[in-house]
Amino acid sequence: MVAITGMFSGIAVKDIDAARTFYKDTLGLGVEDNPMSALNIALPQGGIVFVYPKGDHEPATYTVLNFEVADIDVAVDELKAKGVVFEIYDGAHQDDKGIARGKAANYGPDIAWFTDPSGNILSVLEN
Repeated sequence: MVAITGMFSGIAVKDIDAARTFYKDTLGLGVEDNPMSALNIALPQGGIVFVYPKGDHEPATYTVLNFEVADIDVAVDELKAKGVVFEIYDGAHQDDKGIARGKAANYGPDIAWFTDPSGNILSVLEN
């Protein structure tokens, strides 16, 4: 077996400066410049997400990062106050805040989706 000594995830962005501002100032995450002209975003439970620039970046059609929160209503309200726009998906049964209330329906967590400046799909969710 390979001796794995660590692990991290990576996502591409079109504009590293816009990503730095969004992840640091809008989401309040710890962001450090990486020597490879990239970013290291500190995760609350440890580890990092490596964010790198890619000029021809095409965002995925699925959620690339999920942020667990204690109170989804508070999180959505705070992010909206910072200019974040929440996505509405056909069939997701979201309320007027953009939250899919999965807990009440016995169908997973309460979750709301939004994008970063490069169109990467992110979510806040409350289990």
